[in-house]
Amino acid sequence: MKKKILIISNFTGLPSENSNSRFIYIMNLIDKEKFDVELIAPSFCHEKKVQRENNLENNTKDYKITLINEPGYKKNVSLKRFYSHYKFAKNVKKYLETVDKPYIIYCAVPSLDVAKVAGEYAKKNNIRFILDIQDLWPEAFKMVFNIPIISNLIFKPMEIMANNIYKKADDLIAVSETYLTRGTKINKNCKNKLSVFLGTELEKFDNAKKQFEIVPFDDVIRIAYIGTLGHSYDIKCVIDAIKILNEKGIKNVLFAIMGSGPLQEEFESYAKMQGVNSDFTGRLCYEEMVGKLCSCDIAVNPIKAGSAGSIINKVGDYAAARTSCCKYSRK
Repeated sequence: MKKKILIISNFTGLPSENSNSRFIYIMNLIDKEKFDVELIAPSFCHEKKVQRENNLENNTKDYKITLINEPGYKKNVSLKRFYSHYKFAKNVKKYLETVDKPYIIYCAVPSLDVAKVAGEYAKKNNIRFILDIQDLWPEAFKMVFNIPIISNLIFKPMEIMANNIYKKADDLIAVSETYLTRGTKINKNCKNKLSVFLGTELEKFDNAKKQFEIVPFDDVIRIAYIGTLGHSYDIKCVIDAIKILNEKGIKNVLFAIMGSGPLQEEFESYAKMQGVNSDFTGRLCYEEMVGKLCSCDIAVNPIKAGSAGSIINKVGDYAAARTSCCKYSRK
């Protein structure tokens, strides 16, 4: 009889969403001859801020995906977001009480609420608990809401919760050495600790490039951005910079924006208002995105000053595309 591995993530993408998901990648690596694999994900898509359709389109013979109800929220930094995560965790707890005991629970953190539930369930039932640290809470929120002394007091309960979660892990994995150090500073007894960076599989990238790259035969300078169109990235700054170039007589610049998010319509309207030549493609499948990226001359990563962003996939894709990457922050 095959043993079961249960993967839990509050912010994973799904195969039908053309997502470059860490957790789908992990599920595909697991030996299906030895293990049954199930991913628990929320009904609410964090990136698009919409409810997913609760159907079986994402289930295959290799693994199962279970969508658990989460109410959702509109802003990343809001009380409604914390409530949404709390309700998702409560519903995950109810679901865990109905399934056969797994051999391993592999859980992403954040959110803290669901990691707390998963850790407590694992300890209660003597299940190996592997924690994958994707971001640091409350540290990320302190970057947005940073008032000396007051911020420390407000976020102290969240810090205590995070520490308790780290202590429950049998093994710690993180997307950076900094995050791993944060976890192992609290949990000195974990059996294994490993930093596994977000990245790009070069073979897959190069195959997509061969299939989808279109080599332009014009004198247009193409500037690429891939990723979320939200509050952490200063897309308007790039648009303003291109407008300045236009005013100086350099009018052969195209801004290619590949991705979606809550501010997409606002950015599109702003580009039109500024008279900047832009191409908002929306979210593309990974292979098509690679082809378009490789057709560009420059890639930008316009992180806003004070952004709570962490390690991001786009940097690996930019490097793999061998474009000139411009990283800056407008003060």
